[in-house]
Amino acid sequence: MLLTFPADLPASNQTLSGWGRTRPVTAQLLQPVSVEKLQQLIRQAPPGSLIARGLGRSYGDAAQLRDAGVVELSAFDAIRLDPASATVTCGAGVSLDHLLRLLVPAGFFLPVTPGTRKVTIGGAIAADVHGKNHHVEGSFGTHVQSLRLVDGNGELRLLTPSGRGSVDEAEQFWATVGGMGLTGVIVEATFALIPISSSLISVDTHRYTDLEALMAAMVEADSRYRYSVAWVDSLDPKGRGVLTCGDHAPAEQLPKAQQSTPLDYDPKALASAPPFLPGGLLNRLTVRAFNEAWYRKAPRHRDGELQAMAPFFHPLDGVQEWNRIYGPAGFLQYQVGVPDAAAHLVPRTLEALRQVGAPSFLTVLKRFGHSNPAPLSFPLPGWTLAADLPAAVPGLLEVLDQLDQEVAAAGGRLYLAKDSRQSASMLQRSYPRLQEWQQTQRMLDPRRVFSSDLALRTGLLGGDAG
Repeated sequence: MLLTFPADLPASNQTLSGWGRTRPVTAQLLQPVSVEKLQQLIRQAPPGSLIARGLGRSYGDAAQLRDAGVVELSAFDAIRLDPASATVTCGAGVSLDHLLRLLVPAGFFLPVTPGTRKVTIGGAIAADVHGKNHHVEGSFGTHVQSLRLVDGNGELRLLTPSGRGSVDEAEQFWATVGGMGLTGVIVEATFALIPISSSLISVDTHRYTDLEALMAAMVEADSRYRYSVAWVDSLDPKGRGVLTCGDHAPAEQLPKAQQSTPLDYDPKALASAPPFLPGGLLNRLTVRAFNEAWYRKAPRHRDGELQAMAPFFHPLDGVQEWNRIYGPAGFLQYQVGVPDAAAHLVPRTLEALRQVGAPSFLTVLKRFGHSNPAPLSFPLPGWTLAADLPAAVPGLLEVLDQLDQEVAAAGGRLYLAKDSRQSASMLQRSYPRLQEWQQTQRMLDPRRVFSSDLALRTGLLGGDAG
């Protein structure tokens, strides 16, 4: 039975799920139009009744709460660009897509962007998203200079990473970064930008016939490139792949025809996935054919190719609702982060997925640099492997449970923003600063207003929460 919230608040009953479409729930979508209305909502909310939601791109159940309230912040859409300081202040409901359409023509780029621009600023901070440049510039929260948060008492707080001399404030800031929306509702943030002189990326592409050579090249690329990412053929026993590295192209590198408009930026979605697809569309045969074509179309070696930002940073945004290709059963993403000393778990994971017959056409390998101070931030120095997997593969969950144990034993972890199935014991083993985060979260939300299906499933809040 759905909870009752203030009658003057725009609200509607909705069926919601993560991007993987595996755990749909009914919830009341609440849309406060101001900070004051949000504060009123939170002050009147019973325990375990609210979670904020951006654009629904968490793959699992992080931004949903069954039979309760989900706070949507589209009204928080103000943007203030300060070119002199190369910073921007914007509302938590602003999408990266909308922001990029403003920033790029003005000569700026996001400090960090994940693989989709269909993410809000609030969501990017709550998940502490990372991108192709983590080995150089860290995750999104590293670049946030301040944020405004409405806590569990309905109080509006200004938080900064240094705490302005307050230890508690600094801890609250870093608990909110990567805190999955459980410390309160972010309403605004100020963060640093990257100045650019063109909207194109200078890209070097190299093809490798085996995983060992690919991973060695990625380590070497750490010191040479701002951005790097590898696609791996998940069905190839040798782990062949394609490494793509690059940086923002200076305006003078552009062809003469483009030098008069070097900051042109117009990303477009090229197609939309059909609303109904058979559940067996993605199988070993179709994925093998796709992987073969993807590998062969990549050049063996090509340097200095100029690519537009959209296909380089956000290739899947070119197909609207691409998550539908997995059919009605949906899909899950298994994203692990492991230290350099556990690099063997990359081929081990790929082999285990091949053995169970879980085809992945989107298998991505990246390098991580130094972590930031956020207790629940996912990246740790080393490797991250992400594979999108059809949820209905027989035996898949048992294989992933076994891999979880190996990852945790090696000092690795799973990404909460992508997770839809890890256990409470896995979370406790793999996030060593969990109790520290829980203590700060209770300071910010002493009435236990905030929860989520992710938090309930994993025991993220600890104690008797929920």
